[in-house]
Amino acid sequence: MSGRGQFITFEGGEGSGKSTQIARLAEALRGRGLDVVVTREPGGSPAAEILRSILLGGHAKMDGPLAEAALFAAARADHLASVIRPALEAGSIVLCDRFADSTRVYQGVAGGIDTATLEQIEAAAIGPTWPDLTLVLDINEKTRTERRSARTGESASDRFEDEDGAFHAAIAQGFRDLARREPQRIHLIDAGGSMEVVSERIEAEILALIEPAA
Repeated sequence: MSGRGQFITFEGGEGSGKSTQIARLAEALRGRGLDVVVTREPGGSPAAEILRSILLGGHAKMDGPLAEAALFAAARADHLASVIRPALEAGSIVLCDRFADSTRVYQGVAGGIDTATLEQIEAAAIGPTWPDLTLVLDINEKTRTERRSARTGESASDRFEDEDGAFHAAIAQGFRDLARREPQRIHLIDAGGSMEVVSERIEAEILALIEPAA
Protein backbone atom coordinates (compact mmCIF):
# COMPACT_ATOMS: atom_id res chain seq x y z
CA MET A 1 0.00 0.00 0.00
CA SER A 2 1.37 3.42 -0.89
CA GLY A 3 0.42 6.91 0.26
CA ARG A 4 -1.87 7.59 3.18
CA GLY A 5 -3.12 4.55 5.04
CA GLN A 6 -6.70 3.70 5.89
CA PHE A 7 -8.38 4.70 9.15
CA ILE A 8 -11.05 2.19 10.19
CA THR A 9 -13.00 2.43 13.42
CA PHE A 10 -15.23 -0.06 15.21
CA GLU A 11 -18.22 1.02 17.24
CA GLY A 12 -21.04 -0.64 19.13
CA GLY A 13 -22.48 -1.17 22.56
CA GLU A 14 -20.98 -3.19 25.38
CA GLY A 15 -20.63 -6.86 24.53
CA SER A 16 -20.81 -6.36 20.75
CA GLY A 17 -17.47 -8.13 20.24
CA LYS A 18 -15.36 -5.27 18.93
CA SER A 19 -12.08 -6.27 20.57
CA THR A 20 -12.34 -9.88 19.43
CA GLN A 21 -13.23 -8.96 15.86
CA ILE A 22 -10.50 -6.32 15.59
CA ALA A 23 -7.90 -8.88 16.67
CA ARG A 24 -9.17 -11.40 14.12
CA LEU A 25 -9.24 -8.80 11.36
CA ALA A 26 -5.73 -7.58 12.15
CA GLU A 27 -4.42 -11.13 11.89
CA ALA A 28 -6.19 -11.65 8.56
CA LEU A 29 -4.84 -8.40 7.09
CA ARG A 30 -1.31 -9.05 8.29
CA GLY A 31 -1.58 -12.44 6.62
CA ARG A 32 -2.07 -10.52 3.38
CA GLY A 33 1.19 -8.66 3.97
CA LEU A 34 -0.43 -5.41 5.12
CA ASP A 35 0.91 -3.23 7.91
CA VAL A 36 -1.74 -2.90 10.61
CA VAL A 37 -1.84 -0.76 13.74
CA VAL A 38 -4.41 -1.75 16.37
CA THR A 39 -5.40 0.84 18.94
CA ARG A 40 -8.30 1.84 21.16
CA GLU A 41 -10.23 4.67 22.76
CA PRO A 42 -10.20 6.05 25.26
CA GLY A 43 -6.48 5.38 25.36
CA GLY A 44 -4.02 4.32 22.71
CA SER A 45 -1.24 6.67 23.83
CA PRO A 46 0.40 7.06 27.27
CA ALA A 47 -1.41 10.29 28.14
CA ALA A 48 -4.72 9.00 26.81
CA GLU A 49 -4.41 5.80 28.84
CA ILE A 50 -4.27 7.88 32.02
CA LEU A 51 -7.52 9.57 31.00
CA ARG A 52 -8.97 6.16 30.17
CA SER A 53 -8.57 5.03 33.78
CA ILE A 54 -10.34 8.18 34.96
CA LEU A 55 -13.21 7.87 32.50
CA LEU A 56 -13.89 4.15 32.69
CA GLY A 57 -13.36 4.17 36.44
CA GLY A 58 -16.35 6.49 36.71
CA HIS A 59 -14.37 9.32 38.30
CA ALA A 60 -15.74 11.91 35.85
CA LYS A 61 -19.34 10.70 35.95
CA MET A 62 -20.31 13.02 38.79
CA ASP A 63 -19.21 16.01 36.72
CA GLY A 64 -21.68 15.16 33.97
CA PRO A 65 -21.62 14.25 30.27
CA LEU A 66 -20.01 17.51 29.13
CA ALA A 67 -17.01 16.98 31.39
CA GLU A 68 -16.75 13.39 30.15
CA ALA A 69 -16.92 14.55 26.54
CA ALA A 70 -14.14 17.07 27.17
CA LEU A 71 -11.91 14.41 28.70
CA PHE A 72 -12.62 12.01 25.84
CA ALA A 73 -11.70 14.80 23.41
CA ALA A 74 -8.45 15.52 25.24
CA ALA A 75 -7.51 11.84 25.12
CA ARG A 76 -8.51 11.69 21.45
CA ALA A 77 -6.39 14.69 20.47
CA ASP A 78 -3.28 13.13 22.04
CA HIS A 79 -4.08 9.73 20.53
CA LEU A 80 -4.40 11.24 17.05
CA ALA A 81 -1.17 13.19 17.34
CA SER A 82 0.86 10.38 18.92
CA VAL A 83 -0.41 7.27 17.17
CA ILE A 84 -3.10 7.57 14.51
CA ARG A 85 -1.78 10.33 12.24
CA PRO A 86 1.81 9.03 12.20
CA ALA A 87 0.56 5.54 11.33
CA LEU A 88 -1.63 6.86 8.51
CA GLU A 89 1.23 8.94 7.14
CA ALA A 90 3.37 5.78 7.11
CA GLY A 91 0.71 4.05 4.99
CA SER A 92 -0.58 1.70 7.69
CA ILE A 93 -4.10 0.47 8.20
CA VAL A 94 -5.29 1.75 11.57
CA LEU A 95 -7.95 -0.31 13.34
CA CYS A 96 -9.35 1.62 16.28
CA ASP A 97 -11.71 0.27 18.94
CA ARG A 98 -14.06 3.28 19.33
CA PHE A 99 -13.63 6.87 18.20
CA ALA A 100 -15.71 10.05 18.08
CA ASP A 101 -18.96 8.28 17.21
CA SER A 102 -18.93 6.79 20.70
CA THR A 103 -18.88 10.29 22.16
CA ARG A 104 -21.76 11.26 19.88
CA VAL A 105 -23.81 8.37 21.19
CA TYR A 106 -22.76 7.95 24.82
CA GLN A 107 -22.45 11.62 25.78
CA GLY A 108 -24.74 12.99 23.06
CA VAL A 109 -27.68 10.65 22.65
CA ALA A 110 -27.57 9.08 26.12
CA GLY A 111 -26.04 12.03 27.95
CA GLY A 112 -28.06 14.79 26.35
CA ILE A 113 -25.29 17.00 24.95
CA ASP A 114 -26.59 18.87 21.91
CA THR A 115 -25.15 18.25 18.46
CA ALA A 116 -23.76 21.77 18.00
CA THR A 117 -21.69 21.49 21.19
CA LEU A 118 -20.32 18.10 20.20
CA GLU A 119 -19.41 19.40 16.75
CA GLN A 120 -17.38 22.20 18.32
CA ILE A 121 -15.56 19.71 20.52
CA GLU A 122 -14.92 17.44 17.53
CA ALA A 123 -13.55 20.29 15.42
CA ALA A 124 -11.06 21.19 18.12
CA ALA A 125 -9.94 17.65 18.93
CA ILE A 126 -10.12 15.89 15.57
CA GLY A 127 -9.88 18.40 12.75
CA PRO A 128 -9.94 16.64 9.39
CA THR A 129 -8.81 13.19 10.59
CA TRP A 130 -12.06 11.26 10.39
CA PRO A 131 -12.32 7.52 9.71
CA ASP A 132 -12.47 6.26 6.14
CA LEU A 133 -14.87 3.57 7.33
CA THR A 134 -16.72 2.93 10.57
CA LEU A 135 -18.23 -0.47 11.30
CA VAL A 136 -20.94 -0.61 13.95
CA LEU A 137 -21.27 -4.08 15.46
CA ASP A 138 -24.97 -4.32 16.15
CA ILE A 139 -26.51 -6.73 18.67
CA ASN A 140 -29.84 -6.84 20.43
CA GLU A 141 -30.28 -6.44 24.18
CA LYS A 142 -30.86 -10.15 24.78
CA THR A 143 -27.55 -11.06 23.14
CA ARG A 144 -25.73 -8.28 24.97
CA THR A 145 -27.04 -9.49 28.32
CA GLU A 146 -26.11 -13.10 27.56
CA ARG A 147 -22.59 -12.13 26.56
CA ARG A 148 -22.11 -10.03 29.65
CA SER A 149 -23.27 -12.92 31.84
CA ALA A 150 -20.81 -15.23 30.08
CA ARG A 151 -18.00 -12.77 30.83
CA THR A 152 -18.77 -12.52 34.56
CA GLY A 153 -15.59 -12.97 36.53
CA GLU A 154 -13.27 -12.37 33.57
CA SER A 155 -12.70 -8.68 34.27
CA ALA A 156 -14.10 -5.83 36.27
CA SER A 157 -16.95 -3.94 34.66
CA ASP A 158 -16.46 -0.28 33.81
CA ARG A 159 -18.48 2.90 34.23
CA PHE A 160 -20.60 2.26 31.12
CA GLU A 161 -21.08 -1.48 31.45
CA ASP A 162 -22.69 -0.87 34.83
CA GLU A 163 -25.53 1.20 33.35
CA ASP A 164 -29.02 -0.30 33.10
CA GLY A 165 -30.76 -1.96 30.16
CA ALA A 166 -32.55 1.22 29.07
CA PHE A 167 -29.20 2.97 28.74
CA HIS A 168 -27.76 0.20 26.60
CA ALA A 169 -30.87 0.09 24.41
CA ALA A 170 -30.49 3.84 23.82
CA ILE A 171 -26.83 3.34 22.91
CA ALA A 172 -27.65 0.63 20.37
CA GLN A 173 -30.35 2.76 18.77
CA GLY A 174 -28.06 5.77 18.73
CA PHE A 175 -25.48 3.89 16.67
CA ARG A 176 -28.17 2.65 14.28
CA ASP A 177 -29.38 6.21 13.80
CA LEU A 178 -25.84 7.40 13.05
CA ALA A 179 -25.48 4.68 10.42
CA ARG A 180 -28.70 5.82 8.76
CA ARG A 181 -27.51 9.43 8.71
CA GLU A 182 -24.05 8.68 7.36
CA PRO A 183 -24.39 5.53 5.25
CA GLN A 184 -21.29 6.20 3.14
CA ARG A 185 -18.94 6.08 6.13
CA ILE A 186 -20.84 4.11 8.78
CA HIS A 187 -21.92 0.54 8.03
CA LEU A 188 -23.96 -1.68 10.33
CA ILE A 189 -22.69 -5.23 10.86
CA ASP A 190 -25.00 -7.86 12.32
CA ALA A 191 -22.82 -9.10 15.19
CA GLY A 192 -25.34 -11.53 16.62
CA GLY A 193 -24.06 -14.59 14.75
CA SER A 194 -21.07 -16.82 15.37
CA MET A 195 -17.61 -15.31 15.67
CA GLU A 196 -16.59 -16.78 12.32
CA VAL A 197 -19.64 -15.51 10.45
CA VAL A 198 -19.25 -12.00 11.86
CA SER A 199 -15.55 -12.02 10.90
CA GLU A 200 -16.47 -12.89 7.31
CA ARG A 201 -18.92 -9.99 7.15
CA ILE A 202 -16.32 -7.59 8.50
CA GLU A 203 -13.53 -8.78 6.23
CA ALA A 204 -15.74 -8.34 3.18
CA GLU A 205 -16.38 -4.70 4.15
CA ILE A 206 -12.71 -4.01 4.79
CA LEU A 207 -11.43 -5.58 1.60
CA ALA A 208 -13.93 -3.56 -0.43
CA LEU A 209 -12.29 -0.45 1.04
CA ILE A 210 -8.60 -1.30 0.93
CA GLU A 211 -8.17 -3.39 -2.22
CA PRO A 212 -8.70 -0.49 -4.64
CA ALA A 213 -6.00 1.43 -2.71
CA ALA A 214 -3.55 -1.46 -2.41
